[in-house]
Amino acid sequence: MSLNRKTTLQYAVDLLDSTESAIENLIEEIRKPVDKEVSGSARKAELQSIKQTAVDAKEMLQIRQQLEEMIKNLSEGGEIEDEIDFNAGFAERFSKR
Repeated sequence: MSLNRKTTLQYAVDLLDSTESAIENLIEEIRKPVDKEVSGSARKAELQSIKQTAVDAKEMLQIRQQLEEMIKNLSEGGEIEDEIDFNAGFAERFSKR
């Protein structure tokens, strides 16, 4: 076993730094202008690609926020908590199928 093992907190900070680079790359992709010469289905595909990149950036921001909360919790001596899935609410469980 190595004496230089990283802690969960150190890995979380490394991952947070990596998300920053990823978000910046996604933003740069969104900022690229759409070629005015392109029309029709090619233009639609390019716009769809930009939209998907924006969705990816939004998801990455949410991941970054979760990482920041995790780092704060770990810094305060806490532990990583399991996420609770609330998808199946009261109405969904008792609805007629």
